[in-house]
Amino acid sequence: MVSCDSRTYEEISDRTPVPDKVRYAVEVKPIVDANCIMCHNPGGSAAYKPLTSYDQVKTNIVSILDRIQRPNGDPQKMPKGGSLSPTQIAIFIKWNTDGLIEN
Repeated sequence: MVSCDSRTYEEISDRTPVPDKVRYAVEVKPIVDANCIMCHNPGGSAAYKPLTSYDQVKTNIVSILDRIQRPNGDPQKMPKGGSLSPTQIAIFIKWNTDGLIEN
């Protein structure tokens, strides 16, 4: 069975402000761990593209940004069957803009 998310927009929405400087270890990794690792790990259904380390996420940031911003219903939208909150998406965008800071 593939992991999916059936939460409503209200359930995934939050009003958490995006930090001034987004860092992988503090802001990005917890999102990846909670929403991506279940498939993007060496034993997962997307093992061909693991996202278990800073370097792997950094290397794939363009693809990640593309996939998490796709409209609902797009078969390539990630995470499968759900969506990150607008704040979580903004964190990824700002992390990229900030220069992909690790710690």
